[in-house]
Amino acid sequence: MRATTDSAVFRPDLGVAVMEYVEGATMGLIGLEVFPIFKTPKNSSTFSVIPKEALLKLQDTARAPRGGYNRGDFPYERGKYITSEQGWEEPIDDTERALFDQEAPGMADFIATNRAMGIIMKGQEKRIADKLFNASNFTANSITHEWDDSANAVPINDVNTGITAFRIQCGMLPDALVIAYSTFMDLRVCDQIIDQLKYTFPGIDLNNMTSMQLAQLFGVPRVLVGGAVYDAAGKGIDSSISDIWSNEYAALVKISSGPDLTQPGVGRTFVWTEDSAENPIVEQYREEAIRSDVYRVRHNVDERLIQSIDTSEAVKSNVAAACVYLFDNITT
Repeated sequence: MRATTDSAVFRPDLGVAVMEYVEGATMGLIGLEVFPIFKTPKNSSTFSVIPKEALLKLQDTARAPRGGYNRGDFPYERGKYITSEQGWEEPIDDTERALFDQEAPGMADFIATNRAMGIIMKGQEKRIADKLFNASNFTANSITHEWDDSANAVPINDVNTGITAFRIQCGMLPDALVIAYSTFMDLRVCDQIIDQLKYTFPGIDLNNMTSMQLAQLFGVPRVLVGGAVYDAAGKGIDSSISDIWSNEYAALVKISSGPDLTQPGVGRTFVWTEDSAENPIVEQYREEAIRSDVYRVRHNVDERLIQSIDTSEAVKSNVAAACVYLFDNITT
C-alpha cells in the first residue's frame, strides 16, 4: 500500500518483515535482550522499585497461637522513566523505484525501511552499550591476564570469581555474560578455553565454537555476543568502523523481563505505545516536491537502569549496580 498524499500511513507489514531480518544474526544486536522492552501507555511516569534489602533479609516467620503473622513493612520506592522520540526517514525517488521494481517488485519498500530501521536500532544499541559497559555506572573489576593473551588468560577462573561476587552482592546468579564480538573471537583461541572444550565437547570443531558452548564452559545460562558495528567518523570523513560493544569490558548481568517491573534486573527499555503497539513504528507518506515515497521509522523510548530516586531525583536504591559485575582490562 503506497501513500498518495502527504498524510502518513502505517506500514505494519514492512515493520514485521524488516524486524524479522534485523532480529536475525545479520546485525548482532543484543541490547534489547539485556534491557528488555516494557510497553507503556504513558510517555513518562514512575515505577515501583523494591530495595535489595527487602528481598534478602531473613524474617521471623513464627506465629504464636491466636497471634498474628508478621508481615512485610518495606515501602516500595519509585523509579522514573521519560521516553523521547527517535526516528529516521528514507526517501525512494520514483526513478529509483522503477529501477528496483525491474529486479524485484516491492524491494524498494523493504530496502528503505530496512535502512531506516537499522539506523534507529543501532542508535538504541549504542545507548544501551554505553550504559552497561561504563565504569562510571558500575564498579570495574580488572582482570590480571587480558583475554586476548591466549597463553596466559584464565577467563574461566575470572568468570567464576565474578559469579561468586555477583551472588554475594545481589543474592542471585547472573542470567548472562555480555561480551563484544572481538572478545568472543579471542576466547575461541584462548588455551584455557580450548583445553576445556576438548573434554566437554569431544570431537568439536574449535573453529566453530558457539556462544552456547561457551556459556556451558562458564556456567552461565547465556553468553550474549554484541556484534553490531558503526562508523565512528563524521560525515564526509574516511570511515572508521568501530564495535558498539567495547572489547575493554565484559559483564555478568541479571535480566528482568515480563510485566513485573519490581523484579531485580539491570535495566528495561520503556516504549510509549500511544500511536501503535508496534516497536518501532513504520510509516510511509508521499512527498511530491521530490517525487518520492518517504519511509519513516520511529519509536518513543527510554533505556533506563533500574534505580529508585528520592524527591531530589538522586539515586536512592541502585538495583542495577547490584545486578551487574563489570570486568575491565579484557584486552591489551
